[in-house]
Amino acid sequence: MSLVLLLQARGGMTAAELSQELEVSERTVHRDVLALSEAGVPVYADRGRGGGYRLLDGYRTRLTGLDRAEAEALFLSGVPEALREMGLSEVAATARLKASAALSPGLRDAPATAAQRFHLDAPGWFASERPPPAALAPLARAVWGDHPVTALYRRAKRARPPEQPGEAGREGGEPSDQAGQAETSRRRLEPYGLVLKAGVWYLATRFAIYRVDRFGEVEIHPDLRFERDGSFDLAAFWSERAAHFAKSLLTTHVTVRLSPTGRRMLPSVADAAALDAALASAGEPDARGWVTFHLPVESPEVAYGQILHFGPEAEVIDPPALRARLAETADRLRDLYASPGDVCETRDTDGVGDVADH
Repeated sequence: MSLVLLLQARGGMTAAELSQELEVSERTVHRDVLALSEAGVPVYADRGRGGGYRLLDGYRTRLTGLDRAEAEALFLSGVPEALREMGLSEVAATARLKASAALSPGLRDAPATAAQRFHLDAPGWFASERPPPAALAPLARAVWGDHPVTALYRRAKRARPPEQPGEAGREGGEPSDQAGQAETSRRRLEPYGLVLKAGVWYLATRFAIYRVDRFGEVEIHPDLRFERDGSFDLAAFWSERAAHFAKSLLTTHVTVRLSPTGRRMLPSVADAAALDAALASAGEPDARGWVTFHLPVESPEVAYGQILHFGPEAEVIDPPALRARLAETADRLRDLYASPGDVCETRDTDGVGDVADH
């Protein structure tokens, strides 16, 4: 019936066009057209230049009603990459065909017109081409069907704040696997929803967030359905947890003076969660226009990298260790950028000096 819906939506198509659209051979297209004709569907072939297969004028198939899966997938059609990773591409394609077939002839070019003008590319720049997590497709099926799952989940033992939105403890909020010893446990979960954030998939239960790529084996219980909390709002839940997570990373702060130029740079250097607190702490400008801020940061190491972005437009007041480290860095930069032809000493990672001609 996909062939009939295509002809109904587009008016007429050649065998080659149908073959490409349906991902079958032209021979299969000819055979299917013959079968449709024998079944009473008024499909005919136009001969000559610009010809192809068409439906008799006025014929409308009644098979345009969307089933639940197609209707739900249709609302996700703006994120094709997410549909593909969840295994819903084929369902969404059928839904779009049915929606197109239901349009009046004057509006049948609307889907193509919109696709030519707007495109959503969800992952961030320079994201590596990684296959979707193996657990994503079964978790997506469980989410659609409100089926509980039993799954293996890997989390790391760390004392530092989690590196994803969630809460610490038994129900989610798992730290990164970059350090610490990972532990795997079997959990029974009621999957409420899936969130795609910057190319990373997360599973939401009623009270917690899990990274999908940390799931191992996932067993769906298709004969069981959990009762979903009708007041649960996935977008609001995610927004609240993401904000809480971002703030939880900011475990310390630095006191820094910024020049007028440095103040303009602050929104592009500081984390969004830290920016409001920093601006609220701002003192009065001094005679040169410099202002003192208390900037929340994740750690002194992270703060070091952030302050370097300001160059000479920032001066760290506290903590003293960070100020001393930046002063040493400034000395090394001065030596490195001495006038051309000067010989300066650079240090390798083993602390052995090498002489370089700059």
